[in-house]
Amino acid sequence: MAPTQIVSVRFQPLNLPLKEPFAIATGTQYNVENVLVQVELSSGIVGLGEAAPFPAVSGETQESTLSTLKGLEPMLLGKDVREWRTLAKELSTLAYDTPAARCGVEMALLDALCQQYNMPLYVFFGGVGTELSTDLTITAGDEAHAAASAKSIVDRGFSVIKVKTEGVDVDYDIRRLQAIHTAAPQATLIVDGNCGYDLARAQAFVHKAVEAKLPIILLEQPLARENWEDLNVLATSCPFPIAADESARSAEDVARLAQDLSAAVVNIKLMKCGVLEALQMAALAQVHGLGLMIGGMVESLLAMTFSAHFAAGIGGFDFVDLDTPLFIAEHPFTGGFDQNGPSLRLQADVAGHGVKMAAPMVG
Repeated sequence: MAPTQIVSVRFQPLNLPLKEPFAIATGTQYNVENVLVQVELSSGIVGLGEAAPFPAVSGETQESTLSTLKGLEPMLLGKDVREWRTLAKELSTLAYDTPAARCGVEMALLDALCQQYNMPLYVFFGGVGTELSTDLTITAGDEAHAAASAKSIVDRGFSVIKVKTEGVDVDYDIRRLQAIHTAAPQATLIVDGNCGYDLARAQAFVHKAVEAKLPIILLEQPLARENWEDLNVLATSCPFPIAADESARSAEDVARLAQDLSAAVVNIKLMKCGVLEALQMAALAQVHGLGLMIGGMVESLLAMTFSAHFAAGIGGFDFVDLDTPLFIAEHPFTGGFDQNGPSLRLQADVAGHGVKMAAPMVG
């Protein structure tokens, strides 16, 4: 038996408390309800992965993810982790509509593979760097909450604030952003519409944001995923770059966005597509001159560390949104990236992604 043969695949709920609800235009998450994935090799090495379903975005739930993983387990047992690309393609065929589940498995496979060969994960992805600088998010809420959050964020050393807008009342969204700008005038803003606007409201938002002289450096996914033509119309007149998030779930989507000139930046979230597809998306975006952003769902230190290795290893990610571990009250992990304000520093000599369980989980 090869030391890289998969002998066990385990998965269980990963339930963690949030410090405050994580609200976006399409829904609110009150607790982390993710799934921990463990892949054990015949050598005894165990790779860790995390599936982070977000029902408001993909329709996946913790329950459906666990069901999907149970169905995938027989396919994985006995396979060689060195053939991870082949395995990832098989996972995509069997579970295309459940990308978070696939992603959790791919993360565990690659962690195990890199541990087996004593290779840091960022080196596997290209070895470009070990440091990133993240923004910090203000979730949907009222003006007072937004202003207080903004002041707290800059006091912690962050210079880029990501703001979730609701997309229903443009004037209200503008007032919140003005409150944030007043409370933190030195910060630049990424505005995330999370599909909340239609074209008319998005155009009105852009016009009023310019009038208010708000320091917006990126407008992320203002329109619904399928509004390709309207996104193109908005992009032709928007003075700041547009990032595609929900509209960029595959390499095919990236190709369409590039051809239509509908977005200047692609937000790659591994949970939307899986690791292999994300690699193809990043490469295609770079070929077409599109900017790169790395983000995530509501993920713990485990999945966020993996994404940090992905982005730092590939390089060229101008926008980094890896902040959700800061919203989680307790993490059952050790290791991961070292964070000092916005600065994320990977452990350069640790094999795999470096995240371990602090203690065995019950359940």
